[in-house]
Amino acid sequence: MHEPLHGPQAEVGAARVPKWELLHRELLQRIGEGEFSDGFPGEHELSQTYDVSRHTVREALRRLREAGVLDSARGRVTQVRPRAIEQNLGGLYSLFREVEAQGHVQRSDVITISLTTEPLAAHALGMDVSTQFFHLERLRRSDGEPLAHDKVWIPSAIATPLMEADFTHAALYDELTRRCGVRPTGGSERIAAVVPTAAQRGLLGLEQGIACFEIERHGRVGDQPPIEYRRSLVRADRYALLTSWTPNGFRLGAIADAPS
Repeated sequence: MHEPLHGPQAEVGAARVPKWELLHRELLQRIGEGEFSDGFPGEHELSQTYDVSRHTVREALRRLREAGVLDSARGRVTQVRPRAIEQNLGGLYSLFREVEAQGHVQRSDVITISLTTEPLAAHALGMDVSTQFFHLERLRRSDGEPLAHDKVWIPSAIATPLMEADFTHAALYDELTRRCGVRPTGGSERIAAVVPTAAQRGLLGLEQGIACFEIERHGRVGDQPPIEYRRSLVRADRYALLTSWTPNGFRLGAIADAPS
């Protein structure tokens, strides 16, 4: 049983703090200590536990939802939102590896796997529009929840053997190396914050008001022209990009070369 929050306001230093803020701080602390893993209490239970009004509880919960701490979409039980998967910038990284390295399980729904032409990919890679590509489209999941919508194109002259791979739980670059003898070692990315469309929100299970990262990647082998064109839409509420700085200035974080 937690201590009730006495009085409409409480003294903290020289400031008078409203009850909802005291409750907000208390719940944040408990969440930070790993409580509520089996479910978050309802308004009535919180009101009784802390001896406060439902209005106080609702205001504290509203602030937690706005901060992205709680997930309480209509028709679903309120839950503590999982901590975002963090990704260092500056090296060839693997979403597959980062998800699993941080204790989550990565699975994919394969939407499309085909050999096809794609003018957009051909233009991005500086190839003829008639170029045939191996194309893979996946909905990437972390612990069963949608994380990213991923589309990739690689010339079929290189990647046709990937048609036999099972990408429900596999890293693309692992399969590309094993089946095709090719491994991207670098490249470039353009990352932008975007507002997802209604269709994209539905696919990723997003509420209105949550943005996404759109990541456009050109992967290459050594100093050769790029062989991979990829477009990924990643939930910004479940994914964070990290950089670092020192007294000598700003720099991008780098990680070891890893398959994606």
